[in-house]
Amino acid sequence: TGEQVYNASCLAFHVAGVGGAPKLGDGADWKPRLAQGAATLNKHAIEGFQGQSGVMPAKGGRVDLSDEEIIAAVKFLSGS
Repeated sequence: TGEQVYNASCLAFHVAGVGGAPKLGDGADWKPRLAQGAATLNKHAIEGFQGQSGVMPAKGGRVDLSDEEIIAAVKFLSGS
């Protein structure tokens, strides 16, 4: 599930906002990202992204995860 992927792979960065990572449950962190749409969020999580607020490595550095697992984690993390 998205929650399992988050707990195993994303938590260390997204709990504390390391490297500009949007924090779980923080509406202010997620609002501008959600405004870009799910397709963009998923693309950035899968392919990686560098923006003004930080860096997201491709698949959070976990290239062993499938695109579907990453998308599930994004959905869980963003609350969308």
